[in-house]
Amino acid sequence: MHPRRPDGFDGLGYRGGARDEPGFGGAFPARSFRSASDLSRWVTSPPDIPGSRNLHWAEESPPRGAPAPCTPPEGPAEGPCPGGAGRSGGEEQLNRFAGFGIGLASLFTENVLAHPCIVLRRQCQVNYHARHYHLTPFTVINIMYSFNKTQGPRALWKGMGSTFIVQGITLGAEGIISEFTPLPRYLFSIFHYYLTYIVAMPFYSASLIETVQSEIIRDGAGILECVKEGIGRVIGLGVPHSKRLLPLLSLVFPTVLHGVLHYVISSVVQKVVLLVLKRKAYDSHLAESASPVQSMLDAYFPELIANFVASLCSDVTLYPLETVLHRLHVQGTRTIIDNTDLGYEVLPINTQYEGMRDCVSTIRQEEGALGFYKGFGAVVVQYTLHAAVLQITKIIYSTLLQNSA
Repeated sequence: MHPRRPDGFDGLGYRGGARDEPGFGGAFPARSFRSASDLSRWVTSPPDIPGSRNLHWAEESPPRGAPAPCTPPEGPAEGPCPGGAGRSGGEEQLNRFAGFGIGLASLFTENVLAHPCIVLRRQCQVNYHARHYHLTPFTVINIMYSFNKTQGPRALWKGMGSTFIVQGITLGAEGIISEFTPLPRYLFSIFHYYLTYIVAMPFYSASLIETVQSEIIRDGAGILECVKEGIGRVIGLGVPHSKRLLPLLSLVFPTVLHGVLHYVISSVVQKVVLLVLKRKAYDSHLAESASPVQSMLDAYFPELIANFVASLCSDVTLYPLETVLHRLHVQGTRTIIDNTDLGYEVLPINTQYEGMRDCVSTIRQEEGALGFYKGFGAVVVQYTLHAAVLQITKIIYSTLLQNSA
């Protein structure tokens, strides 16, 4: 909102001439002015206040006598203000609130609503016994319903707390490494991610076990159990494991390879998609065919769409490598998973892979090329749900903007 001084403003007789009433001011009568020149030294433009809610960023108060930037509500409404300067404060607050809500909805979908898909996807990946590969979303939805019916909702949301802890550890390690590394981060981002994945690797392994462990034989583990298991994995203490457990040094290469490739693919795809979307929005603005609602949508949604496409492309491309990585992490941990063929009963993990190369060759020989894509239907369900939430959020935001216009 751009308020301006009313036409009848005289410096003292504003608000209905209250100062002209008898008895106002007691022994100090109001001064009378006979000309506009007498007013000039008493009425001045207010100073510019940084951060004032009545001003937009990088704008200054107009000097006295200059035309107002926009016509007030009581004036003639010949047309909108040039450059969109006539946006109200309520609309601006709505835009900020909507931007926060859109980002929050996207994060909620990625980390909470999609967690059942992540759980089932990992269980299918480590289940080398499975005869049903669940490559389509229809079989995935069916088996998810069976798990929910036999074990309850906790079977689909298990390990969600540990995934948040791993994300926090990853972000913390990345920040610390970036601060204490003398080289610029933008030059050696891959090197930083390399060290970050090494630090977070034992905790990721513990979180993976929590998400695939069957709820039937699962005891009441605390929310910090993955931290305890991760530290115990590093120092060699804690829950006893079998002799088939691979040492952490054998897991460094596949873990770092998957993490770095995921970062590279996501970054490249995100920049390309964001460049295309911004170019498209710029062309539409040059053609003057974009409505104010579409202009506001272009301010929030391109980055969300770019993140969505980048995450989808990286997950689809690296799905076979992720299957190998999860099987190596779970081997020798005495983990018991749910039977993804029946929806009930449990199965032990008794693999004996010697390393990444042996795991790849064994899967190809015993399960075929599609064995690397077990549980891929869960990815389809996950990103379909995410796309639906983004579309619903966009429709709600467009409706709010049109109603406030």
